[in-house]
Amino acid sequence: MTATLTRPALPPALTEGLDDPLPVTEAAPATEGAVKTKELVIVSESGDLERTWATTILASTAAAGEMKVSIFFTFWGLFSLVRPEVRVTGTNWMQKMLAMMNRPGIDHARLSKLNFAGMGPWMMKKLARQYGVAEPRELLEMAQALGVRLIPCQMSMDMMGISADQLIDGVEPAVGAAAALELITNADASLFI
Repeated sequence: MTATLTRPALPPALTEGLDDPLPVTEAAPATEGAVKTKELVIVSESGDLERTWATTILASTAAAGEMKVSIFFTFWGLFSLVRPEVRVTGTNWMQKMLAMMNRPGIDHARLSKLNFAGMGPWMMKKLARQYGVAEPRELLEMAQALGVRLIPCQMSMDMMGISADQLIDGVEPAVGAAAALELITNADASLFI
């Protein structure tokens, strides 16, 4: 038994010009020997260990492959940029409470699943050492050394009460969503992690 599907007829206004050949445009003359550097933008919105790991692995790998890489850190992802010695961020009780429940800093990231009161991250880090996988802090430092731009979200900093002096060295000035969208739309590839 064979089923035959028929496509409904479209109104002429929608099909008008579909069979016309596309206009031929001339490409801009290429500069002799010039190669455009590929650009990657990663939006890091999660402070979970596995997502932080993925962000830093992809960023450092892309940069090592001579790609221009920017990471825009927003919401919980911003906590990866907080200095390790900073325990509590915020200026009011709600901001401070959020920081107490979810300690900032890349070394304090939790797993999104199977955290087991800290046993999950400990096991993941032990496995990483066993198999020669660098930890997120090392990967972030490597990414910085390779020229990856670390860009914090101004709105997230304001909302969570994080000041620029609480961030690690080498972080660019904070920007808003409009600047992040410009980065994303001008990049060859963008990832939301």
